[in-house]
Amino acid sequence: MNFAPCAVVPCYNHGAAVGGVVARLRALGLPVVIVDDGSDDETARTLDALSGVHLFRLPVNSGKGAAVVRGLHEARRLGFSHALQVDADGQHDLDDAPQFLARGRAAPGAVICGEPVYDESAPKARLYGRLITRFWVWIETRGRVRGDAMCGFRLYPLAPTAALLERVGLASGMSFDIEILVRLAWEGLPVESVATRVVYPDGGVSHFRMLRDNVRISATHTRLFFGSFFSQRKTHWSRIAERGSMWGLRLVAATARLLGRQAALVALLPAVAWFFLTGREARRASRTYLSRLGAQSAPPTTWNVWRHMVTIADASLDKFEAWRGEVTAAVEFKGIEEFYRLTREKRGALFIGSHLGNLEMIRALATTKHLAKVTAVVYTDHARRFAATLAGANTRFADNLFEVRDFGPQTAILLKERVERGEILVIVGDRTPAADNGRRAHAPFLGHDAPFPQGPVVLGYLLACPVYLFFCLKGEKQDGSRYRIHLEPFAEKILLPHRDRKAAIDAYVAQYARRLEWYCREAPLQWFNFFDFWHEPVGRS
Repeated sequence: MNFAPCAVVPCYNHGAAVGGVVARLRALGLPVVIVDDGSDDETARTLDALSGVHLFRLPVNSGKGAAVVRGLHEARRLGFSHALQVDADGQHDLDDAPQFLARGRAAPGAVICGEPVYDESAPKARLYGRLITRFWVWIETRGRVRGDAMCGFRLYPLAPTAALLERVGLASGMSFDIEILVRLAWEGLPVESVATRVVYPDGGVSHFRMLRDNVRISATHTRLFFGSFFSQRKTHWSRIAERGSMWGLRLVAATARLLGRQAALVALLPAVAWFFLTGREARRASRTYLSRLGAQSAPPTTWNVWRHMVTIADASLDKFEAWRGEVTAAVEFKGIEEFYRLTREKRGALFIGSHLGNLEMIRALATTKHLAKVTAVVYTDHARRFAATLAGANTRFADNLFEVRDFGPQTAILLKERVERGEILVIVGDRTPAADNGRRAHAPFLGHDAPFPQGPVVLGYLLACPVYLFFCLKGEKQDGSRYRIHLEPFAEKILLPHRDRKAAIDAYVAQYARRLEWYCREAPLQWFNFFDFWHEPVGRS
């Protein structure tokens, strides 16, 4: 994604302060979009005198929310990818703006919110009101938003935000900041926070009316609370916010190091229970998957849905152990001769895996035991905290980790260079692209058509190297908790004739889907796609 941010400044009678705000934003190199929300003549003249800004006007005062909505739409129309919302009254410390932009560049699909740090100038009544709003937003988003939802200093990704604004009418007044954040979280956008100083300057103009606006905010929370129980739009997997806190993951990792695996699994169970109770879409997705597997594999009971979620927690500990080099269980590698042949001949290859079992095992074993150079081609925006935890287990975790958001010519060239150096690339084939222009193919999977990415097949064709399927499954306790790695040839060279390219891609995707289905039946509770796999919406632009 091309990162092209601007600032959006809603202004209503802030003539004395808006000039300084604009000057500071322009000094940071940000284009500025100002929306005059029906200001008085003095402020209107001040805004007209500002140079180098995009100025738009509402004919009458319509409320902060209406002004921000107009500004976001205009920013999108002007071609910007992100909008930094800033109040015009000078409350926000714009020295922190580079932090917002840096976080937005690193996670372009996330909403970056200000986490206010107040001084003694902050009115106590306003602080108490914000604490109440924090609680209700936490409830309305099932814990996905924990920060300050009322802070007007935030960075929006414009494509999903504009799409939401075109589909849903939001509050036009002071409760706008709350409602749009909750609804974007419902859409699956991650929400991150940046600590920032907020001051209430002497003589500053505030348009917050204690009784009127608190009543409206209460009405908004009531609507959002009941709305959270009903229809929420299906979200693409890449836009499902990561759940769980960094400190919680670190606590589990420390427990595993100090007290062992079983103690760490016990420490994880309360978190699994929370996700089970609050993750309605995840429960539904698990039940759908299990029902399509058939009763002979794992009946779609509530107990098996719970077991399914516990299994992913267990697999997380497996990944942690693998990167610490502490795999004590036996590893059975079917296809190890082929793996050794590739490494011996220094021949590059593409391994197509899935979210079935433990895909990290091959990279962890290859890295910790110095067997080969294995590079994972991954999308990590939706799971950065878990990736950081694995990096804490082994400083070499980030080595040979190739992060992508979409495949373009430059990406293909870089990956081909790696293959020509003899590296093994690992990519998953069971999640559609994060970009909404990413190509898909449909294939029968567990008795129903499902979308799969074309990317792994096209990448194999561009790399012109051998392609293999790779799965790492964990045996049951009676099997000694043995890991079973399966490496099987997929194509010595993928061929995509120009005339019948789509049919050829569809055939390769169907071949992959058949093998994935076979292995899912071998380990039914180890497929970790907790979203509506068969009816998934497109990704984000």
